[in-house]
Amino acid sequence: MSLFDHLEELRQRIFYGLLASLGGIVLCFWKVNLIVSVLEKPAQGAKFLQLAPGEYFFVSIKVAGYSGLLVASPFILYQVIQFVLPGLTRKERRFLGPIVFGSSILFVLGLGFAYVALIPAALNFFIQYGGDVVEQLWSIDRYFEFVLLLLFSTGLAFQIPVIQILLGLIGIVSGKQMLSAWRAVLLGAVVLGAVLTPSTDPLTQSLLGGAVLLLYMAGTGLVLLLGK
Repeated sequence: MSLFDHLEELRQRIFYGLLASLGGIVLCFWKVNLIVSVLEKPAQGAKFLQLAPGEYFFVSIKVAGYSGLLVASPFILYQVIQFVLPGLTRKERRFLGPIVFGSSILFVLGLGFAYVALIPAALNFFIQYGGDVVEQLWSIDRYFEFVLLLLFSTGLAFQIPVIQILLGLIGIVSGKQMLSAWRAVLLGAVVLGAVLTPSTDPLTQSLLGGAVLLLYMAGTGLVLLLGK
């Protein structure tokens, strides 16, 4: 294909991705109250306040935006694969499917881990800490900033094994080198847990840091199994 044909195909793929994103956002905005109620469950009965006119409306747009992109992500990923697939060798195509599938599964597992473990642990810490002094009345906007940031940052953190496998397959870092760097990784997991968690409680940071360390060791094991 000529350069013009590649650019035309890229334009079409981007258009299809934007169309899918818009469709996902509209669909999620239609059911946004259901999504909001699901995301409010880890708050353990705390009451939410709308502190400014239209605050919940803008929160609904934000929640629908994140959720819509998540819903449309399989189709967007398909468009990306279709664009890059013709330029890959047969060996590279053989690894593409497992890597994409594994990355998707890990991202979903990261979302589940944040929803089931991290968010309840962080909220429980703050509720217990001030439960005898202040009534739990939270800004709906600040709550969803906290929840959405923790969900997606954890999903991205769960991509560590995929990055390790890619580095091993390319030959940049070997499995033995990854294993020998465990001390630095331990320190990095602590720092990453502190940076990615929007709360300051040690329990949430420890949970995320421990998960990052376990994911790194699992990725190292997979690289060693691949003989890299």
